[in-house]
Amino acid sequence: MTVRSSLALAIAGALAACSTAGPDYRPPERSAATAASATAAFAAGDDHAFVQAPLPDRWWQLYEDPMLDRLVEQALAANSDLRAADANLRRATAVVQEAAAGRTIATMASGGVDLARPSGTGQGLPGTVGYDLGLSATYPLDLNGKIRRAIEAAQADAEAVQAARDAVRVSVAAATARAYVGVCAANYGLSVNREVTALQRRTLDATRKLQRGGRGTAFDVSRAQTVVDESEATLPGFEARRQADLFLLATLLGRPPADYPREVAACASLPFMTKPLPIGDGAGLIRRRPDIRAAERSLAADTARIGVAMADLYPQVSFGGSLGLAGPLDNLGSGSAFGFSVGPLLSWSFPNRAAVKAQIAQAGAQVDADLASFDTVVLGALREAETALSTYARDRDKVTALTQARDSAALSAGQAEKLFRFGRSGFFDLLDAQRSLATAEASVVAARTQLALDEVDIFLALGGGWQDRP
Repeated sequence: MTVRSSLALAIAGALAACSTAGPDYRPPERSAATAASATAAFAAGDDHAFVQAPLPDRWWQLYEDPMLDRLVEQALAANSDLRAADANLRRATAVVQEAAAGRTIATMASGGVDLARPSGTGQGLPGTVGYDLGLSATYPLDLNGKIRRAIEAAQADAEAVQAARDAVRVSVAAATARAYVGVCAANYGLSVNREVTALQRRTLDATRKLQRGGRGTAFDVSRAQTVVDESEATLPGFEARRQADLFLLATLLGRPPADYPREVAACASLPFMTKPLPIGDGAGLIRRRPDIRAAERSLAADTARIGVAMADLYPQVSFGGSLGLAGPLDNLGSGSAFGFSVGPLLSWSFPNRAAVKAQIAQAGAQVDADLASFDTVVLGALREAETALSTYARDRDKVTALTQARDSAALSAGQAEKLFRFGRSGFFDLLDAQRSLATAEASVVAARTQLALDEVDIFLALGGGWQDRP
């Protein structure tokens, strides 16, 4: 085969590849995200605690708690994990710019001076001083779309990194709300347990008076003292949990633990929503969850990389030109020293087609793995949302039942105290009633705290809170 026929064959191959190599990306049509049950209303969302309304961008404002609003906004502005995520996004954006630069004109300047004595010239030593100055430029024609596919891949990668950044934002908002709930819950528990302890201490004081009057025994006093001590022993635990959550808040706000927000330390009531929670539906969840968006964008990026690999089956064509001066130094600037060239440039890894086809197979397998991972992420997100909704609904029922039990225990404790005062009931019955009241109060505190945390878990599972950046 002559050089001319080889060149013609290469140009024909390049022209045949003028369409962009590889498949065009389309969102997966047959996946977990397109199933009718996945996009419908949540199965656990039919409770009266929920409403199928769109989730607001700043879901924490549904609490109507100015303190919580300030804390979340401060965390979203100063959190160190978010700063790192922002830096990762800037890096991914720079990678896109680097890929886009591949379709621009590339230039190169060169120059050199040498001392040479060509063989066979008969020249004496040391020889002739020569020079070589050149300027070249090439422009990629990208007939097979390799650069276009590389840009697509880089752009999709950057969007996946942006989704990962949004996922960090969701987590930071939820962690801040949970820490705030923890502080308020600890103070709420302290308040309730102090009231119970005060009631038990009044019983202890009355028992001591009865002992001094001959109506009680030392055994009655010691048992009453034991009940008071048991209740007081729970108080340091609440204080420790409050301080731990205050330290966590400081960290989320980008501060040292000792610089925790003092104004939060006095939070005395649990934040609760007075209206049904807006939860949307499965379709809204799939569009909103950052981890689903990240998985979908990774699938798009790897689909584009199939085209990058397939483009190597065809010649890479660019248009180039060069200008230069070369010759002996004493001939610098003369017309004979000037030269130029212009024309198409081809490169082709024709002998390595087996390696290229293996790379195409690798890229295709990666897309298949990405599609499976995408389905896994979608199914996991739907499961988390359904579980969070179901748990919240059942915990609401639990709070209702425990509150009724607490009210009954409080009534029994009051009745036992009156009966004991009038000598119609034994001291043990009084202590038992007060112990039951203390246990019931502790159960209500724990259940209400868990319910408040369940609300945050719902919004975390729904993936809201990243759309409206400060």
